Amino acid sequence: MPPTVAAMTVKREDDMTLVVRLAGHYTFGTELPAEDTLDHELTSPYHGICVLNDGIEAWDSALLVLLMKLKKACDDQGVAIDISGIPEGAQKLVQLASQSTGQKRTKGKVAPPSPLTRIGDAALTQWSAMPAVLSFLGEATISFGRLLTGRARYRRAELWLIIQQCGPQALGIVTTISVLVGSILAFVGAIQLKMFGAEIYVANLVGLGMVVEMGALMTGIILAGRTGAAFAAQLGTMQVNEEIDALKTMGIPPMDYLVLPRMISLALMTPLLVAYADILGILGGAAVGIWLLKIPATLFFNQAFSTMTLWHCAQGLIKGSTFGILIAFAGCWRGMQCGRSASAVGDAATSAVVTGIVLIVVADTIWTLLFMVIG
Repeated sequence: MPPTVAAMTVKREDDMTLVVRLAGHYTFGTELPAEDTLDHELTSPYHGICVLNDGIEAWDSALLVLLMKLKKACDDQGVAIDISGIPEGAQKLVQLASQSTGQKRTKGKVAPPSPLTRIGDAALTQWSAMPAVLSFLGEATISFGRLLTGRARYRRAELWLIIQQCGPQALGIVTTISVLVGSILAFVGAIQLKMFGAEIYVANLVGLGMVVEMGALMTGIILAGRTGAAFAAQLGTMQVNEEIDALKTMGIPPMDYLVLPRMISLALMTPLLVAYADILGILGGAAVGIWLLKIPATLFFNQAFSTMTLWHCAQGLIKGSTFGILIAFAGCWRGMQCGRSASAVGDAATSAVVTGIVLIVVADTIWTLLFMVIG
């Protein structure tokens, strides 16, 4: 009959080595031996521990707990432990547990990097991503070239669906923001111009501010948070579900099928939304000027339209077209480079919004300086 309990003998050799002999069933379902003798020996000086298999017939985590206790005692004393006599499976598990513990201790001892180091790491990360950005930009350009030659492979029905999502379905939020921005411009201008008795020039401020700058900028930011994030989440989810890999397997270019319709949709819809935002912003400013400043409606609109020219309106539409392309680029790029997990999809959507807004601000600055030079 096999023993139903575990046995352990501890003996100290002449060279101050503790020899621990184990036998029986070292499982949590059996009666384990008391460790008083072992604990007493561990408190005395020793040069090492040797664990021997003296007839271990069954073992589970109970044996591993004992072995890890002995190993920790040896590590604290700075001496070696010999477990070559125990079953091979237990040896591997002890080794694996020791490596994990060692890694955790090492991580805890590493000092956090300095702010300058973090800045350098971030800069190197962004620089290392440039080849991927340029590669994506090149593939998008080639895909657009295939579109011009009629060889692009995409579904026109999906193109119209994306156009509807980017344009008509965004009218609600664009309306709200544009009216409020126009009203804010009128309020800010009225506070300053009222001191000089020149409230009528609020119309000039609202008209030029909306058509040249605020209409395009606010529309771009809205679409970056609404549509750019949606593009990244859609493509990121397809990446997780391996749908993009399936398209490649079937010989369908993902740039044509997924990216091209989205870039076309935003490039077409953003200028229209900008024009719509300009009109609503002027109406919002007119509401403040007419009802609060008591400016006659005819006088307000005549003053506003006399200041604006077609070139001013064209500036906003040019910026809007640029913003639409940049938003689609950022959303599709972040989505296509998404990882294979749910958290990666969220990171891709967040990165798409941040990247889109940064590109919008940079492009707006460049266009503004260029228009100033042109005059």
